[in-house]
Amino acid sequence: MKKNQNILMVIIFGVFILVACSPSNSPKYSTSVDSENGKIPTATPGTMSSSSGSSHMMEPIGGESIQKAIETNGGQLLDYYLDDEIKVFELTAKPISWPITKDISVTAWTYNDTVPGPMIRVTEGDAVRIIIKNELPEPTTIHWHGIAVPNAMDGIPNVTQKPIQPGESFVYEFVAKPAGSYMYHSHYEGDIQVSAGLYAPFIIDPKEAEVPKPDVDITLMISEWLFKDGKTWASMPMAGMEPNYFTFNGKAFPDTEIINVKKGQLVRLRLMGIGQFVHPIHLHGVPFKIVATDGHPVPIDAQLTKDTVLVSPGERYDIEFIAAETGQWMLHCHILHHTTNDNVEPGGLMLMINVTD
Repeated sequence: MKKNQNILMVIIFGVFILVACSPSNSPKYSTSVDSENGKIPTATPGTMSSSSGSSHMMEPIGGESIQKAIETNGGQLLDYYLDDEIKVFELTAKPISWPITKDISVTAWTYNDTVPGPMIRVTEGDAVRIIIKNELPEPTTIHWHGIAVPNAMDGIPNVTQKPIQPGESFVYEFVAKPAGSYMYHSHYEGDIQVSAGLYAPFIIDPKEAEVPKPDVDITLMISEWLFKDGKTWASMPMAGMEPNYFTFNGKAFPDTEIINVKKGQLVRLRLMGIGQFVHPIHLHGVPFKIVATDGHPVPIDAQLTKDTVLVSPGERYDIEFIAAETGQWMLHCHILHHTTNDNVEPGGLMLMINVTD
């Protein structure tokens, strides 16, 4: 009898697991009102996708009429025009063939044809308007990561706005604050669209002049790619979808940029983790101080002196150091597999800081 009861319990437990894991029971974003308390339910992380299902994850990144990139350096400053006192920026989201090395070009989804997309840089308190046109094969939105925007401008599909359909445009408008290092990126099927390249830096400079002001100020966005059999796939921390290329500002070593510095100069590096993996970033030759985290200044007495900082997804660290000695000094991820290109070393998350007299 006891044996039969145990078997029955196993069967019931198995049925419970199957029901709980059924796709039909997966939570979705919703703006419907809770009938009991009149509140809008909280959106569950990871459910920002459309109804296309998990099979969409397993499709290569695509698009129609994909052209080769003309500008091959990402994160360049985006121009604006003034409408009264509002700084107006224009973005177009579209597929492009993007070279992460001289030999490897991935299919990327981009803002204004580059990876990262163009840098928006303004002063704290500026009124900004960003007009985004969607030329992707599916809907999208933009989230202003870390910036204090009105709720309607937060970019969460079917919560704060309707997804921007292919061929449509949308206008985001807010006052840029507080000062610091931020990002903007897709928030629609983010594990696919952000992995495909829809991300860019957003820097808000303080109203008061910085003292001391860095002589060299470089933003480095850290991401990962999966490229195999001539196709690009969304890289994810799941079996079979792990990345095989790793990039600073959309480039893998040896095609990462060389940062040229004069001996004695103050250097600021703004490290931004935009992918889905952690990266302990290590600097050779000289220690650095962590002067800001996630856009917020660290008081001088609390600043850590380190030579390695772990940058997790979504985090930003501003680090500063004095270039004390001439030579070529390496900056790289200390998960050493991340310094390979398709398992071949050297590659990936490595770049050189070239210090001269």
